[in-house]
Amino acid sequence: MKKAICCTSFFLVLFQQGQAKMNRLPCGIEKGIHKKLRPPLNSEDNYLPPDQSEKKYTISGYVTESGSGENLLGVSVYVPELKLGTTTNDYGFFSLTLPEGNHEVVISYIGYGNEKRQLNLLEDKILSIALKPSAQNLEEVVVTADERIKESKVTQMSKVQINPADIQDIPALLGEKDVMKTLQLMPGIQGGSEGSSVFFVRGGTPDQNLIILDDAVVYNSNHLFGFFSVFNGDAIKSVEAFKGGFPARFGGRLSSVIKLDMKDGNKEKLSGKVNIGLISSSALLEGPINKGKTSFIASGRRTYADIMARPFIDSDKGNKTGYYFTDFNFKIHHIFSPKDKLYWSNYFGQDKFYDNSLYEDGDKDKSRLQWGNITSTLRWNHQFNNKLFSNTSLIFSNYKFKILIEEDFEDQKYQFKSSSGINDYTLKTDFDYYPNSKHTIRFGANATRHNFTPQRLLLKDEFNPDINNEQELNSFEGAVYVEDDWKLTDKLSLSPGLRLSYFNYKDKHYINPEPRLALSYNMKPDLAFKASYSRMNQYIHLLSSSGIGLPTDLWVSSTDNIKPQTSQQFAVGIAKDFFDKDYSVTLEGYYKTLDDVIAYKEGASFLAIDNLESGKNSNWEDNITAGQGWAYGAEILLRKQTGPFTGWLGYTLAWSERQFDELNLGKKFYDRYDRRHDISLVGIYKPNEKITLSGTWVFSTGNNYTLPNQQRVANPVGFPIFNNSAYGSYTGVEDFTTQRNNFRGETSHRLDLGVQFHKKKKKNRERIWGISLYNSYARRNPFIYTIEYKDFDPNNPYTEEKVLIRTSVLMLIPSINYTFKF
Repeated sequence: MKKAICCTSFFLVLFQQGQAKMNRLPCGIEKGIHKKLRPPLNSEDNYLPPDQSEKKYTISGYVTESGSGENLLGVSVYVPELKLGTTTNDYGFFSLTLPEGNHEVVISYIGYGNEKRQLNLLEDKILSIALKPSAQNLEEVVVTADERIKESKVTQMSKVQINPADIQDIPALLGEKDVMKTLQLMPGIQGGSEGSSVFFVRGGTPDQNLIILDDAVVYNSNHLFGFFSVFNGDAIKSVEAFKGGFPARFGGRLSSVIKLDMKDGNKEKLSGKVNIGLISSSALLEGPINKGKTSFIASGRRTYADIMARPFIDSDKGNKTGYYFTDFNFKIHHIFSPKDKLYWSNYFGQDKFYDNSLYEDGDKDKSRLQWGNITSTLRWNHQFNNKLFSNTSLIFSNYKFKILIEEDFEDQKYQFKSSSGINDYTLKTDFDYYPNSKHTIRFGANATRHNFTPQRLLLKDEFNPDINNEQELNSFEGAVYVEDDWKLTDKLSLSPGLRLSYFNYKDKHYINPEPRLALSYNMKPDLAFKASYSRMNQYIHLLSSSGIGLPTDLWVSSTDNIKPQTSQQFAVGIAKDFFDKDYSVTLEGYYKTLDDVIAYKEGASFLAIDNLESGKNSNWEDNITAGQGWAYGAEILLRKQTGPFTGWLGYTLAWSERQFDELNLGKKFYDRYDRRHDISLVGIYKPNEKITLSGTWVFSTGNNYTLPNQQRVANPVGFPIFNNSAYGSYTGVEDFTTQRNNFRGETSHRLDLGVQFHKKKKKNRERIWGISLYNSYARRNPFIYTIEYKDFDPNNPYTEEKVLIRTSVLMLIPSINYTFKF
């Protein structure tokens, strides 16, 4: 130790002597040599790296949309000369620490004009930046390689962002602009049945997708049995989808995170939008309550399929049949001070099918099927200083479905009611900390109280005792996390993270660490190699027997017997930017393992009644089985986001396998939505301000179906099923299968086309006529397969012919809609 101190003192003396000589050199030599060689002194370490010797100051502030005051998230704030930058967080806040001196700061965002600021940085500065929307992206924004944080410059991988304007431009089924169907056009995100908004990400299941609307979990994202999603695109400000490499702030699901943020409302003026379509209409109104301080936004949508169908239904005798859905969004944003802001956002959505029948003899029956979501989020933003930002949220989320059947025949009454649901009560807090230009740190915690009702059952008739049973369970879920986006060098970035999750049900406690890691290495300024690892745990599960988003799918909790689902995902890829043309291309490969995934046992369903006379219910835990899963594949995305022509090309090559001890004889089998190939081609062309042309072409390998491949005697003792002169007597036969998903459906592909005609009016008003053609070349894509029996001979049932029938429902569907903005 003494030798080390002596050596240090010796070199310090030599260094001071050399420094004295350097100070006597001519001025020009001193500037050219002395400045490079002399390390700054430090009492502790004797020297500091040159970049730490300079005085540094922090620029911070908010980026908003000019004309509305809407906070913009994901905006690039970049200093080209230093190749340093950051992006605004979910609430438009940014913080960037820079050396003292003159700097040019470029603020850029897709769909908006660039803003450049010349700063003489001699102290911390607060910036308020308002970006002007470009004229529908018609003019190419000139951006050089050093003026925007591009795909090859960020650490995050397996993430896609959707511009809400693209959702409005892309042709859609019956003109319904749909967030989820637009996401299905991205690689790695596959749709379910033809026309469905149900989606599967990298071999996962629908319940493995965490769907968040303003911090609140949405448990059922489908209207009209999956044909449309519950999100009104007019009220959405941003859409982000994480397919892997999950940041530590997200958890609770295995396969994806879909994060949607509502608009905050126009703080400057009253504006709105009305859209009239073939199957539904919507309206949006936003504006200031207190100009510059408090704003609101409200939007609503309703389908009128039930009203349009009434002329075709015999209602004179009291018969009424119909279906409709509604959804409503409402949000208030209030600014207490530049550092304190309050948001209160709400969503209500409901689907309802009803049928009332009255017969000539006085008999009648009534049926109801109803389901929907309610979410409410109260958020408080607080900026502690120019480097520390926090958001605290109180969240309520509800999902519920109900079934009602009532019959009154010959003075005999029968009533059946069943319902299921979940209520969540959540408190969460998140912090964003920007210590310097090399670190962006996020940390926080959340706690959720789950209240499940897997089944509430009421059954009444005149021949059996009344059944009135209810299953209810409560659980607690919590987590703490920390993550860092760390720029180690100009070429290497690292994003380590750790989430510690906790779940409690009765006396059972689960504590699971969830490590996350992502890295990016720039082999060239515009070419990066990326890799990621993430571990996820899922403590709540969806029991599904359909796969098409029916409301009878049940949400249940992990228990003493049902373990949490777990996944691990590895991904590697490259990201390449073509700056002069503003193209980007990403190529990724992934491998994912899933443990303790659940499924219904053979023959089980959500209506589990062991004995109608006693009303005894079987426990839902007895109806499911747990197993393993594997998913792996590759994805490529070529994208152009600015200029008159925008769009993307996506391709997915994927495998998805499952294995359960109690299914498929314990052997591996391909999952229902294991699809080998998916291709999406999207193009949007705006030659001028008056017209928008768009088209999408999709191609996908068929889904898997389970078809019977064996027969067995259903009546082995020879009891006659039919016993009369016409049919005689025989022993019955039933079909069954020993292999799951043993049939792959036909390949699907279609071309959707759309055109919009824009007309600007006075006072910034605009009228838009939209015409679209879904499946324009009338491809008969399979919607469902069924088996029909032909040439049935009751005397010889073994010779009956079985025919596989393909049903196609969505062929050459035109639509027209009218939109008025003011």
